[in-house]
Order: sequence, then structure tokens, then C-alpha cells
Amino acid sequence: MGSWELAVGVLTKAVEAGVGEFVVCGGARNAVLLEVLAKMEAAGKVRVWSHFEERSAGFFALGRTMETARPCAVVVTSGTAVAELLPAAVEAFYQAKPLVLITADRPAEARGSGAPQAVEQVGIFTEYASCDLDSWEGKAPLHLNVELGEEFEIGGEDFAELAVGDFSVDYGKPNVAGLARWLREPSMRGLVVMVGELDVSEQEEVYHFCEDLAVPVVAEGTSGLRELLQHLAVVDADVVLKENPPSKVLRLGGVPSGRFWRDLEELPKVDVFSVCRNGLRGLAREAIVLPGTLDRILAALGEMEEQGDRQELLDGAEARGQRIEEMLESQPDSEAGWMRTLSVYASIGSSVYLGNSLPIREWNAYAQWERQVPVVRANRGANGIDGQISSWLGASADEENAWGIFGDLTALYDLAGLKMLAQVKCEGRVMAVINNGGGKIFSKVPRLEGMSDAAKSWMAAETPVDFASVAKAFGLDHLRVTRADEFDGVEDGGRAVLLEVVPG
Repeated sequence: MGSWELAVGVLTKAVEAGVGEFVVCGGARNAVLLEVLAKMEAAGKVRVWSHFEERSAGFFALGRTMETARPCAVVVTSGTAVAELLPAAVEAFYQAKPLVLITADRPAEARGSGAPQAVEQVGIFTEYASCDLDSWEGKAPLHLNVELGEEFEIGGEDFAELAVGDFSVDYGKPNVAGLARWLREPSMRGLVVMVGELDVSEQEEVYHFCEDLAVPVVAEGTSGLRELLQHLAVVDADVVLKENPPSKVLRLGGVPSGRFWRDLEELPKVDVFSVCRNGLRGLAREAIVLPGTLDRILAALGEMEEQGDRQELLDGAEARGQRIEEMLESQPDSEAGWMRTLSVYASIGSSVYLGNSLPIREWNAYAQWERQVPVVRANRGANGIDGQISSWLGASADEENAWGIFGDLTALYDLAGLKMLAQVKCEGRVMAVINNGGGKIFSKVPRLEGMSDAAKSWMAAETPVDFASVAKAFGLDHLRVTRADEFDGVEDGGRAVLLEVVPG
């Protein structure tokens, strides 16, 4: 079979399996794949995005799966271009997202030869991606490796009969008997519910479940319920729960970003039950896990009886919250104060994306409470800072007034992602970069306090970067602010702006 027929066959099967969007990075080996996609796009069958850098392209495709809940494929050439997709594959695996990796390869006889562009691509993503389209369930990435010759003749297909197939992930009928028993079991120090990242489709069931139980809740911004569940919130949860650990913790959704979740690894007497799509316990210790979507699982549980124990965790919440408010008011130009200000403006936008490390933690601790922010996204699967800008742009590509909040190191990791600004909606788009001169999160890790000054400086990785030049290079307006009263320039909702925040 010739290269054209191979390309048509693979891409047709991908579309029929539900892939309606493709992110392409050009190369000599995958040229035939791009030509087939050009025909499919011209026929109005698929949507194609173009990138020049494979790592960012993979994360942009991942962002599209966040927004659409459907597969998106990234198409690359052979060699190290394939290896550049590993970070996105890892993140998609732990998020349980249907990212599809279509990689052009040299013919099999080139393997092991050391010839140009010949690397071992078969199985390169190991357990992070399935390699069989027929058995793929959509709960993790799929890798389709296509051996192609360099020469090809363009065929006459018009793809008029091609249709994007239906796509859904079947978790089966949820068996909630174990969870129901676990919830009914009495406990001396009560239950706390920790709510991580949720799909929008899961939010209503989780909200009513927490309301019915009426137990203390720690809701991440990425749950979309943080503000709605304020009356049940454990304020300053990392400190309060470490000092007063409950008997049981129920985690709903993605892995929480707060410190107390990690502290649970040292608290074996706290019984942990996780309900999440990827079926992983999220801790390096024993815990019970029920895989599936929360809307179906909680609906199957039925109405829950109020437990309402550990009221003391909530009784002190108002006083703790007031102390935080007083701190923010007295230090408006601190990093915490800036996150409060950013959250007020960002909450009016269509969505918010939070970069890893400090931004997501500071949002959870200091963001405003008055207005619900139902769409808050992040890459918390593997918790790295790769591809954050690309994931934000992919997830919000069709949205106006979309906000992304990143640290300076996180932004530098993925500047290539800004190439996609020319292909996404930019009206009112704000990319906020908290420029604090490097990886300041490491200064907050207690176990690193005793390190030498040299080692600490290497950890911090100071970054004296001119973000005005970055903005100019990618066609963004630039606004640098050092005081809260300089912020008003971002309100016009016109061109996309890089908002550089320099905390005091």
C-alpha cells in the first residue's frame, strides 16, 4: 500500500472514531498526512490548527480535549518530533483525556539503523498511550504510528461521505455500594470532602451532594464550586486540617493542589476514598478508589443524609477568613494581594486558566468569593509547568474574554505556545504573568530551608526577562503594573494583552 492510501486509511479511521480536530506540525515525513487533512478540511469535515513546535502543539491539542470533551489529534513528523509529545501524553494520561498522537515514521527497515530521523517510535509512550484504535476506550491517549515513504501521489478523494463519528467514554454502571457503606460508617473525628477539578457536567451533582452532607468542604477553584460552597469551606485548610485531621477524607474529582492532600501520606490513620475519572488514588499510600464520572456515581448514591460533624472546623472559618481579608487589605501589592485583585477582574471573564505552582494555590487561598467562577481550568494531571500557555489557548480557543494566570517561569517554558494567538479568539483575552523573578514556590517548601544559598538560587532559577519584548514579538498589548491602581488599563476588552504583574 502506498503512502497516500496509508494516510487516507489512518486519518479516515481516526475521524470515524470521533476525532474532529487536528493540530499539525509540518515535516517531510508527515507531508502526506497534512495533504490528506487539507482535503478533509476543504470538504468541511474536520478542523485543522497549525503549529511549528511539537511540544506546544501537543498541549494545545490537550486543551481542545478539555473544552470539547472529545478527541483531538496532534500530527507530527518522525524522529525527535515524536518524543516532544511525551509531556502532553503524560498529562493527558493522568487527566484521562482522549488525546490522539499521530506520528509519521520511516519504514520498519530503518529501525535500529541510526539513519536520519529514525528513532524507536513504536511504543515510545509506553503505558501512557494505547496503540490499538480498535480497542481504545477514550480514557487515555491513543498513539497511531504510520510508516510512510517519502514519495506519494495525491489521490482524487473528496471525502464527501466522511462523517465524524460519535464519541463517548463508557465507565459502565457504577457500583456505589462500597462508597455508600464507607459514608455511613461512624467516625470519631468526622468527614471532610475535598473537591478537585471537575467537568462542568459534574458540578451540579457534586454541589447538591455536598449541600446534603453539610460536612466541611475544601473546594478547589478548578471544581467550579469554590464560591458556591463558601459556607462549608474550611478556610486556611492546609493549616487547620493538619492541626485537626479528620477521620475520613472523601476526594471528588482531580487531585487537590493544597498541601494537606500531600500531608495525608504521613497520616495513615485518616481513611481516604477517591472518586475520579482516572481511577488513581492520587497518594503514595493506600486509599480506596472508585473510577467513573461524578455525575453518574453521585446520582446512583441517591439523596444523602446530613452528617454535619466537625462543626468546629467551620465555626472558626469566619475569624480566619477575616484575618486573611485584613492581610490582603493591608498588603494590596503583595503577591497574595495581587491574586485577589486579579481574581476580581478575571471572574468577569468567560473562563480562567491557572498555571501550576503558585498561581493555582494562591487562587484557592486568596481569590474573591462574591462571584462564582464556574470554568476554571488547569493541568493538574502530572502537575508540571510544561505547555501551560498552549493548554490555555487550546481550551479557550473559541472564547472571548478568556483569562490565563501564570508565573514567569511557567510562561517562559511555553512561549512557543503564543504562536497560536493568530488562530484563536483574542477579543478581551488577558495573559497575566506574575513576574516575581523566578520559582518562588520553592521558598515555601519547608524541607528546603536548610539548603545552601547556592542550591537555593539554582532552585529559584531567577528570570530577568523583558516581557514587553515578548508581548511585542507575538502581537500582544503590554501592561506592566506594580500597584493596584495601575490595573484599569486592562478593562477595555479589546486586543489581547500581556498583563505583567510585579508584586511588591
